[in-house]
Amino acid sequence: MEVSERARLFSVTRTAGELSLVCEERHVPGDAEVEGDWRAFVVSGPLAFTLTGVISSLTAPLAEAGVPVFVLSTFETDYLLVRGTDLPHAVETLRTAGYAVASEAE
Repeated sequence: MEVSERARLFSVTRTAGELSLVCEERHVPGDAEVEGDWRAFVVSGPLAFTLTGVISSLTAPLAEAGVPVFVLSTFETDYLLVRGTDLPHAVETLRTAGYAVASEAE
């Protein structure tokens, strides 16, 4: 798994009750409700649709460590977003759980 702060992630999700936009803060409309300072873990992919338990195996140790996670999935891979303040703890937690985590700083 790779930690990326420059993933250039842009996602739009519309439901009957809301419109969610996940992107760099500079692209957010001025009147939008914003939850800022998130960092993306990019799960190395592409991942086959037949795989099961990928998200749960990654989020379980984070939940146990008290790290909130926002998850997005695309056709080829998954993204785990954590608050910037939680990033060091999330990286440590995932490494302790046996995941290879690379960051741009390394």
